[in-house]
Amino acid sequence: MNKVLLVTGGSRGIGAATALLAAQNGWTVAVNYTANSLAADEVVRQIRSAGGNAIAVQADVADEAQVMRMYEHIDAKLGRLSGLVNNAGVVDVYARVADMSVARLKRMFDINVIGSIVNVSSAAARLGSPGQYVDYASAKGAIDAFTLGLAKEVAAEGVRVNAVRPGLIETEIHASGGLPNRVKDLQHLVPMQRGGTADEVAQSIVWLLSDAASYTTMSLIDVSGGR
Repeated sequence: MNKVLLVTGGSRGIGAATALLAAQNGWTVAVNYTANSLAADEVVRQIRSAGGNAIAVQADVADEAQVMRMYEHIDAKLGRLSGLVNNAGVVDVYARVADMSVARLKRMFDINVIGSIVNVSSAAARLGSPGQYVDYASAKGAIDAFTLGLAKEVAAEGVRVNAVRPGLIETEIHASGGLPNRVKDLQHLVPMQRGGTADEVAQSIVWLLSDAASYTTMSLIDVSGGR
């Protein structure tokens, strides 16, 4: 059976690590990107060079028309989706996260996805990120609530919905928010005394996508070193 996975924001960081690991586990991967086509193409190249199957698909997930075109393109090139990693998002002074209504997302998932949805939230959703990213933390709190609500709505339809909540992870997202040394500066607050890696987060995401997690839905899994 051809397992087709869409990873939004799949050209860098946690998204890229997830796309690569999922491909190693037999998924055909659609690597979504907004603007950095070179980075997305490099992820696709790595997957293909290892014997996997992947394509890069451009779409701004905050634009409904672009999202619809992306789904149509994936359907035509790869077939029906059986998994989605809802990873796209940024940290900046305005902290825009995927700006979609719950109604539109549910309609899209009902039409296009049978299997598993994994939302990428953040430990910030329960920590609040005071003094830095309260707006980002609030947006991720909404992702948590969305995960719980959607999981209940579609459980009987064979769709599992879960979320992972990364803590301090070594990715370029911190530099894009103007704090390139954020992990090093804050790792003393983590019981494990270090930042995590994108691959460590990807391991949890790919497990949730797999049949090994067949009875797991509505779960919020912290990957945060104990913080």
